[in-house]
Amino acid sequence: MAENQLSLTPENSDKTSKILPIIIVIIALLALSSTAIFIKVALREMSAVATFFNRLWIATIIFGLWSGINQARTQITEDKPVLPQQPYPIKEITLLIAVGLVHVLGRLSWTWALTQTGAANANALGCLNPLFTTLGGWLFFNQMFGRKFIIGLILAIIGAIAVGFEDLLRSNNNITGDAVALISSIFYAANFLLIEQIGNKFSTITILVWRCVIATSLMIPIVLILEKQVFPVTLSGWLVVFALAAICEALGHGLIVYSLKNFSSGFISLLLLLNPVIVAILAWILFSEKLSIFNLLGLALIVGGIYIAISNKESIQSKVNTQIQSPAESES
Repeated sequence: MAENQLSLTPENSDKTSKILPIIIVIIALLALSSTAIFIKVALREMSAVATFFNRLWIATIIFGLWSGINQARTQITEDKPVLPQQPYPIKEITLLIAVGLVHVLGRLSWTWALTQTGAANANALGCLNPLFTTLGGWLFFNQMFGRKFIIGLILAIIGAIAVGFEDLLRSNNNITGDAVALISSIFYAANFLLIEQIGNKFSTITILVWRCVIATSLMIPIVLILEKQVFPVTLSGWLVVFALAAICEALGHGLIVYSLKNFSSGFISLLLLLNPVIVAILAWILFSEKLSIFNLLGLALIVGGIYIAISNKESIQSKVNTQIQSPAESES
């Protein structure tokens, strides 16, 4: 009996190591699906730019505390002081700064686009993010994607557009707003690709802390110039921006950044198209919102496209992780 248990232990461990990263991505998706609800409530009290700023600086504090606790725990368990890290090369520092920069540019351009064009147009163009992530990985980082992944990607993007197709027909087109929404999608793709590239150089918490620090620093002059009301004025307003920082930014985006160590940026950006599916299901359950034939068709295409893409395992695995594997690991 003991021998059988010992022989099963490595298999169970291997299954856990494969399932855990998927569970982490699912938790991140659930956390991010609440973003639209929290922002909608926050906009009753302040602008979108002010909401984003408060979300960033609160998340910076959360990540800073998390980093400090980790260092203190390491020092206590190892019973020795934490040695200062060696200075990073200029190239890696530049990429880390670029992550914070594109993070802000993506959010601001998306926010501004919503004021210039319809939400349906902005959402439809935002669905192109996985396309730009995949294209950028292929052009700049020599990432290869199989035929099944490309087919699944196209189906999921079509499905995401179909979810808001009826709203898209009723919206007023604005070329400037649509162009900025498209640019914001490119910034989001650049953010995923850059994080994937520095994932094996910096720890997850280091990336998260510095991304928020850089983004918050860039936002300070913007809110001081453009906004009359920077902070919430009611308890409910503070609770909402804290929820945005803790649940959406820290938990949701934090786990997404962590997941980029295990999966390719193209696959992660594709999985984020499940957000409309989760939001639609929650709206149906909680608010009895009806789903039209276009909504159902779009949701089915998203799920089906992602299922097809998942069957191409080589396109899912992070290329950064593949590059740092030892020869023995690559042969196994």
